[in-house]
This record gives sequence, C-alpha cells and structure tokens, in this order.
Amino acid sequence: MLPTVYMTKALKASGFLGLATMMVVGLYQFTLLAGGNGVPGWMIGGHAHLGVISILAIVMGFALPAIGVTGRLRTAVTGMFIAGQWGIPGVVWLGEGASLTFLMPTAFLWGICLIVSMLIMLYATLTQDASAAGRGPTGATPADD
Repeated sequence: MLPTVYMTKALKASGFLGLATMMVVGLYQFTLLAGGNGVPGWMIGGHAHLGVISILAIVMGFALPAIGVTGRLRTAVTGMFIAGQWGIPGVVWLGEGASLTFLMPTAFLWGICLIVSMLIMLYATLTQDASAAGRGPTGATPADD
C-alpha cells in the first residue's frame, strides 16, 4: 500500500495532467476552426469532460486529507476517481473518434467509478468526527490583496 501522501499527489498530478491535455485539445480545436473546418462533437464532449473532471481531481486531492479519508477508502476514492477521470473522455475519443465503438459501453463503468468515489466522500463527510478530521481550520485570515 502506498503512503497516503501519494494518494493526494496522484489525484493532483492527474488533475493537472488532465488540464494540460484538455488545453492541447482545445488548441487543436482552434486550429480546426481557424482552418475553416468544424470540430467534431465527440472531440468537444471529451474535451469538456476531461476539463471539468480534472478540476475535480485537484479538488479531491485537497479534500481527502481535509475530510480525513484514510486507508482503503482513500485508496478506493483515488483509484476509482482517476480511472473515471480518464475513462470517460477516453471512451468518447476512442469510441467515436477512432471508431472503436465496442468501447462505448465501458462509459458506464467509468461513470460508476466516479459516482462511487463521490459516495465514499459523502459517507466520509457525514460520518467524520469533527475533532479527528484532517487539518481543520488553520486560523489564518485570507489575504486582502
């Protein structure tokens, strides 16, 4: 089992990699539009899903320790979330874009991974002991820049 620091690092790294990938795809979409071509719907859908889910992966990287999710639950949330983060847009891009339509039904698997990870986080949030949860408030005041 990996130390818990790697779980949050994996989520954050996956989130930033996903955002970078989404930005590259966005630039490619722009070149298609600038060249007078349309952007295929499957490319837009995968781009949007990867962007939103990648932002959530970064948030989850901070939420796990803040809520106090540990052990197997933390491992499950991390693994299922990263699988869903890449599985959903991957299935759209490969299934439609590369005509590997036999992969399309796996979207349900990736979606279920994301849903279960969110339900574990809900459970952890509702059952956490406020005194034992994560770092809690730091007492620092936000800067007023």
